[in-house]
Amino acid sequence: MEKKLTDGINSQMNFEIYSAYIYLAMSSYLKGIGLNGAANWMKVQAQEEMVHVDDFYDFLHDRGECPELAAINKPPVKWDSPLAAFEHAYKHEQIVSSRINNLVDTALDIRDHAANAFLQKYVSEQIEEEASVNDVVQQLKLVEGAPQGLFMVDRELGQRVFIPPVKKA
Repeated sequence: MEKKLTDGINSQMNFEIYSAYIYLAMSSYLKGIGLNGAANWMKVQAQEEMVHVDDFYDFLHDRGECPELAAINKPPVKWDSPLAAFEHAYKHEQIVSSRINNLVDTALDIRDHAANAFLQKYVSEQIEEEASVNDVVQQLKLVEGAPQGLFMVDRELGQRVFIPPVKKA
């Protein structure tokens, strides 16, 4: 692979680790204020991010490249409210989408069709990721100032389950 693309995929792999850190920090914050369902939702999100890390790691190895792990910045640890945490998550997913789109642009510019094919699943997934977080943001806005509504949203968020993908042999 060309260095520019290898560097970009390495950078994205490390950003996915940072994403997991952010979601774990949000999970901890939400659990600390008694929203165990929302904490569960964020913890599942962190687990999904680590699946992405593994996917980028494997892709680099499959292409004969050596993944390069970098230092990961400390994420925030507190937010002003559950809504603020989910709004942060939504903005973060928009950044991830932008980064993936930039990687696709690079793959297309250098005509790396294998990388483009690999990245297309993330283009599609980011649509779902942004929509999923935005749905929670909108629900939290609707129940703002209504503790009973927050309790119901929290209960619903607690139903999310992490289902690990089936790994190829």
